[in-house]
Amino acid sequence: MKKALITILKYVIFLGLGIWITYHMLHELSDQQRSELVNAIESINPWYLIPISIVGFFSHYIRAVRWKYLLETIDLHPTTANTFFAVMIGYITNLALPRAGEVAKCTVLAKYEDMPASKMVGTIVAERAWDVLCLFLIAVAAFLMQMDVINSYVGSKMAIVNEKIERHQTVLFISLAVFVLIIVGLVIIYRRNKESKVGLVIKEMTHGILSIIHMKKKWEFLGLTIVMWVMYLLQIYIGLRSLHDTQSMSIMAALVVLVYGSLGLIITPGGIGAYPYLVAQILSGPYNTPEVPAQAFGWIAWALQTVLIILLGLLSLILIHSYNKKRNAKAAVDNK
Repeated sequence: MKKALITILKYVIFLGLGIWITYHMLHELSDQQRSELVNAIESINPWYLIPISIVGFFSHYIRAVRWKYLLETIDLHPTTANTFFAVMIGYITNLALPRAGEVAKCTVLAKYEDMPASKMVGTIVAERAWDVLCLFLIAVAAFLMQMDVINSYVGSKMAIVNEKIERHQTVLFISLAVFVLIIVGLVIIYRRNKESKVGLVIKEMTHGILSIIHMKKKWEFLGLTIVMWVMYLLQIYIGLRSLHDTQSMSIMAALVVLVYGSLGLIITPGGIGAYPYLVAQILSGPYNTPEVPAQAFGWIAWALQTVLIILLGLLSLILIHSYNKKRNAKAAVDNK
């Protein structure tokens, strides 16, 4: 009961954060800018929505196949169709209740494939571990390749930051001291109790990343992982091409946007508020995109991803029943 209340409280807090960010973004705009925002969103080239949706679909399909490879390492062999349906049902569940999607996709797949859901938990950890590793590597690569752009932007901001630091040296010193004490305290707690929640999470993540060593299809898994992230990048790049103010941006700029957008999806449920805000910040900052078009792209990219998940999720809820009904009927005939 206590754990459920904590989960609900976390959801309410982060959903509230997303709503507040959304309100703050729109409230900071003047009436004219709000009108320009609507016009910018309406000006999107609709023909670009088709390739974005196709690429988005294949990114989800590849994730399903990749999960299937992980399941095969523990001697579970679901059909690709059921695995895809389960993944999309998990995604749409996550929009309503974060982290519940992982439970939902395991439960759904277990039901239709007659497999133990508890046995699948390790594959979820492995999948998430690889997502974190890939995002980290992509972030490092993106910032290294766009170092000149980012350094120029940071340099222009440092003068303002330095001025504020000089005015608030005492407060900053105390804050830094408190921060260091907290870090030292966490390190001491971790060393004394390596079975703590933090320690267990680190162990599980490490085990998840290394689990690929025992996979029969390790190279296929790695290949699909690369293709999946390329698909995510293409969605952003094609989306940038669909708006007049962002259509000249490079694939490297799209890579940085991908990193910021991914962080936004982590911060709030479904990325509400956080995704458009972070994307708008990176576009209007280092890449000098006007504020309104930057926000417009953030909202368009977030909305397209969310709508695609909702449509595919609802479709999966319908198709999984009919697919398995036909499958079971065929199996019954074959067994006669």
